[in-house]
Amino acid sequence: MNHIVTVQDAVTAFADFMEPTAAELDAIELEMPVILADVDLIDAQIATLDRTPSELDARRVRRARRRALAARRDLANQGGTDEPVVA
Repeated sequence: MNHIVTVQDAVTAFADFMEPTAAELDAIELEMPVILADVDLIDAQIATLDRTPSELDARRVRRARRRALAARRDLANQGGTDEPVVA
């Protein structure tokens, strides 16, 4: 058994064949509005974790939740492709 590992093999996390394909990158780009809206929602929720939410905090969470739902709706309503979205 050969247990010698080169520095390049040890430092490189992924091989070239493990890179995302163009189709996977396109799917990520298509889902980017949903991802960003979800991040905004999580940020709004995190801001209220360590204190009693004010009315302004509650409105921020509601608006972020509506934006996240709208982004998901828009993604679901986009037609033209029969390919499943890679999650």
